Amino acid sequence: MASPFSSHSGPATAWRERLRARWWSPRSCSAASIWRSAGPDRWFEKDGAFDADVRRGFEAAHHAAARGEFGDWIRTAEGALALVILLDQFPRNLYRSSGHAYATDGLARRVAQEAVTLGHDRATDAELREFFYLPFHHAEDLALQDEGVALSRALGLQRGEAEPGKWAAIHREIIARFGRFPHRNRALGRATTAEEQAFLDDGGFAG
Repeated sequence: MASPFSSHSGPATAWRERLRARWWSPRSCSAASIWRSAGPDRWFEKDGAFDADVRRGFEAAHHAAARGEFGDWIRTAEGALALVILLDQFPRNLYRSSGHAYATDGLARRVAQEAVTLGHDRATDAELREFFYLPFHHAEDLALQDEGVALSRALGLQRGEAEPGKWAAIHREIIARFGRFPHRNRALGRATTAEEQAFLDDGGFAG
């Protein structure tokens, strides 16, 4: 499969280095290690200050990635991970409660699929490997959900988790039941069915 980001762009290297240094460099200084030090509590929870930091530092990079300007990043595990975060995770920080949060999910999935095919996920430490699999979990497609569950379960077993692939399975169950994520309906202008509303009212997953 040809890469959806196959062109080379001069500024891309500078953006990648900035992203790498700021978000997951192992160095101890706070600016360089903010992504690692933030941890899952801020990666996956609503945090206005964290969202603002993403906006200041990487909104322009997100749009550049969406335009396909960082073509050569897919060649390395680190570059592919950067693309996935820019296209899949950062939009959820930048555009919460808006359809724009999901606008580049398709691009993120294509990058993630190619990255997995190339073995980039296996070349990435376990702490960050899950980010390659999130585009599968975010897909409103059961076959992609199945693939994501298998990937996350294997990672969970490797990490010795008590319930390997738990959150992936939760995402899959919603797609198996509804064919879509009901919590996205308002942002995407979709009508919510009575069954979906009951699910949401009962505290159904809205991550």
